[in-house]
Order: sequence, then C-alpha cells, then structure tokens
Amino acid sequence: MIDIWGADHHGYVKRMEAAVAALGHPGKLDLVIGQLVNLFRDGEAVRMSKRTGEMVTFEDLLDEVGGDAARYFFLRRSTDQPLDFDIGLAKEQSSENPVFYVQYAHARICSILRKATGADTADESVGVASIAATLIAEDAPLQLLETDAELSLMRKLAEFGEVVQATAEQLAPHKLTRYAEDLAATFHQFYTLCRVFDPENPELTAARLYAVDSTRQVLANVLTLVGVTAPERM
Repeated sequence: MIDIWGADHHGYVKRMEAAVAALGHPGKLDLVIGQLVNLFRDGEAVRMSKRTGEMVTFEDLLDEVGGDAARYFFLRRSTDQPLDFDIGLAKEQSSENPVFYVQYAHARICSILRKATGADTADESVGVASIAATLIAEDAPLQLLETDAELSLMRKLAEFGEVVQATAEQLAPHKLTRYAEDLAATFHQFYTLCRVFDPENPELTAARLYAVDSTRQVLANVLTLVGVTAPERM
C-alpha cells in the first residue's frame, strides 16, 4: 500500500504505520512525503492564501497547461524536494520546456520513419508502429554503428531496464523523466552528427534506422509509464 502525504503530515507516519500493523499488515504501508509546490507566472510567485480565499486549484492548472505538462512537471522532481512550477514554461512550445522537448524527439523520429518509406506525411491514418514493422530490418548490421554519437545512443537505450527497476524499487518516478530528457538529448546529438539515410551505404542506413526506431520505442515506453502522450506529429 502506497500513500502520498504532504510535508505537514510527517508527524502522523508512525501512528499510521502502527495502525496498519494492528490491522494485521505490518510493513505493508509505504508513505511518500511530498514537499510544497510553488506556482510561478512570468517570474513572479503566485500568491495563495486560505485566509483570503486566493488560490489556484489543480483543476485550474490542468485547464491552463494541459494534462501532459502538469503530470510531467510534477514528476520531474523527487518528492523530497520542493517544486517550483513555472506555468509559462509548461505552456511554451520550445526546447526549454522539458515535456515538449521529449515529445518533440518522439515526433521527430516518427517523421524520419515516414520519410524513409516515402509515406504521405499528410495521411495521419498510417501509424508509425506499422511503418516500422515493415521498414526496420531485424537483422540490421548494428556492428556498423561505431561512432561516438551512435555508441552513446545505444548505451543510453541499454539503461532503460535499470532505470525502470530503480524507479519502482525507490518509488522515484523522477528517474523516468530525467532519463527521458537525457535520451532525447542523446538522440538529437546523434541526429545532428549522423546522416541516417546514406544512398551509397544501404547497410549503414538500415543499422541507423534500427537505432532510430529503438529510440522511438523507448521514448514511447517512458512517456506511457509516466502517463504522458507520445505524439507522432507536432
């Protein structure tokens, strides 16, 4: 059993654990203590007060920034750290916005795969997963991926399983968002330095497309785990 409490309820931890033990479930309760959330708009703190009735509800926040950004921003920080939530940044469509940055990496890969097949980019009925199923060679010669950028991408992809395990064991979803941002940055570096399509070297093209699609799949997996959409077009 996992429960999430605010920092001002820390004093109730021992008595709740004792109550659960008395009910016959000793050691079965995990209490995660979250810290305060501070909202910022245009660089200024949003002042709230129960006494005066000035407050921003979570529903208001969802209406303004959307579910993806709200969920992602709340999961970016460890629960033992206060969260400064920048409303303007959460709405921004730029690389400065971490959720946009990660989602854009996924959408960019989807665009690469569509172009690789010559698929009509205006036809949204064609899913990228089905494109990848026919495009990516299972026996792609991955030994040809030997540049620093290629190796860095493969190493980052290989970390995924360990990150998921650590996230579950430590009740630390911020490890997933941090990994997603690192993977997106590693992919962008790879894409900048490595030419995916090389007409004179079809084997290298096949290997790089394999790496590109693997990145798409892992990014989609991470975003799914944290409850954020993985758009194919942006």
